[in-house]
Amino acid sequence: PDPEIHPDIARRHAAIVATGRSDFPNQINNVLAFPGVFRGALDAGARRITEGMKLAAAEAILSVVGDELAVDKIVPSPLDPRVAPAVAEAVAAAAHAKGVTT
Repeated sequence: PDPEIHPDIARRHAAIVATGRSDFPNQINNVLAFPGVFRGALDAGARRITEGMKLAAAEAILSVVGDELAVDKIVPSPLDPRVAPAVAEAVAAAAHAKGVTT
């Protein structure tokens, strides 16, 4: 996509820049959360996706970055094979904790 503000220009004004573009670091894309969110919800038999489940997914994504966290790496690659399983496990655990399972 063509951003409203090009990442190179944004970088002049921000310490950390993220974009939806794959040709820049910190690509923010919903593929980081899916299919892990749905896998976790299905595994848990969740009747709905709660805010807690979404937060658990975000924390799981961060956990995959771990010690590699840096200005140009605030999220893992969408191709990292650890992402979907980590998100699924966290979402299922959050669903069970909140009692939204069948």
